[in-house]
Amino acid sequence: MKFALKDFHLRSFVAATLSEDLGPTGRDITSESVIPSDVHFAGVMDSRDPIVVAGLPIAAAFFKYLDSNMKIDILAAEGQYVAAGTDLMWLKGRARAMLTAERSALNTVQHLSGIATMTRKYVEAIAGTGCTLLDTRKTIPGLRILEKYATRMGGATNHRMGLWDAAMIKDNHVAVAGSVEEAVRRAKDAGVARIILEVDRIAQIEPGLAAGANHLLLDNMDVEELRAAVALVAGRVPTEASGGVTLETIRAKAETGVTYISVGRLTQSAPAADIGLDFAQA
Repeated sequence: MKFALKDFHLRSFVAATLSEDLGPTGRDITSESVIPSDVHFAGVMDSRDPIVVAGLPIAAAFFKYLDSNMKIDILAAEGQYVAAGTDLMWLKGRARAMLTAERSALNTVQHLSGIATMTRKYVEAIAGTGCTLLDTRKTIPGLRILEKYATRMGGATNHRMGLWDAAMIKDNHVAVAGSVEEAVRRAKDAGVARIILEVDRIAQIEPGLAAGANHLLLDNMDVEELRAAVALVAGRVPTEASGGVTLETIRAKAETGVTYISVGRLTQSAPAADIGLDFAQA
């Protein structure tokens, strides 16, 4: 049951999450007081709605952390679309361990599958346009790697991971630098290879490109403005539509010819998937 993400330590995440739940005593007082230590359970995790699956190996790690001998079968693949009522995981082991890990495991897989499910809807909405869906940095603190993993399971492509892997010059950077040209020039002079420039007016495009921007983020532009911007750029650099994009508006924006569309709500507003876990005495 191998699961690996760059810069993510699964066991540390599981330990920290369980520690938060178990508190200063390190005890699940409900399970300890109600369930005898020698009782074993069998359990089935299932989807109550149609979902795109994400996070099952992480959920399994919570149970294994508390009972290394627990038998677990993962029944659905990451990124797989499943119908309502689909069994996702079967497990059998110590009842106390299952009950203690249950909420942490479910919280994780519900959240990540919710993100993947919403993402898939956006991907399907722009199918055939040639446009690529991107996520953003609008993530819950501490969960960025996992949330961006979930958008990939839904079919999106990750935008920059943080402040370190690309320069993104926004309106406040421009205000401090004095102009689009000066802001881009400073980034270029600093040796930054990937310079994303946010523009909210067509007039900023040529000065930004002349200064060395190699990716344009077209912020809060309507369809006609996007179409005009794409025509002006004429393929010199990638273009990205961003700002206020919804499931209802995304296809029209994709059809303007932009290279990318970034959507913050994928990680910012996705509802948790309805996933349950039912136990029975083994």
